[in-house]
Amino acid sequence: MLFACAPKNDSENWINLSEGFDSWNQVGDGNWRVEGSEFVADAGVGHLVTKQSFANFQIQLEFWTDAGANSGIFIRASDPENITDKNSYEVNIFDTRPDQTYRTGGVVNFAAPSEVINTPNQWNTYDITADGNKFTVILNGVTTAEFTDDTFSSGPFTLQCSGGTLKFKNVRAREL
Repeated sequence: MLFACAPKNDSENWINLSEGFDSWNQVGDGNWRVEGSEFVADAGVGHLVTKQSFANFQIQLEFWTDAGANSGIFIRASDPENITDKNSYEVNIFDTRPDQTYRTGGVVNFAAPSEVINTPNQWNTYDITADGNKFTVILNGVTTAEFTDDTFSSGPFTLQCSGGTLKFKNVRAREL
């Protein structure tokens, strides 16, 4: 099993979001495309935004970036046409962020990562849970962020491209 923390015997509860763009809207000018079983972008700035809104959920996915890439998983986006770290929670993918406070594994403006985990040029896993006001971020099997907050209660989640080469695969979500 890819994710050690994946629930047992509940595969029917997971929504597979990796089968093309049918479950997503594109916002911005990111050059998103599907290569094999991967979402890939390497130019432009934008998001793949789930068509479905989520309140309490778990997301699991794999990501790959080159050195210097800037990306993130924005969750509970309150304005899915204009996604920012001010109207959603941004689980960051940005190892070379100038202010390292909210680098990869952290949630911008809410939780610095508990450990520095370098992610470029390799496949990495994220397991993100938002249950009410409790949030947990697990990067490559390490819990890097846990916090409570009531700012955003529901909304779609997004995959961001904002510089460098990005790849996502095995994206799935389940409602809690």
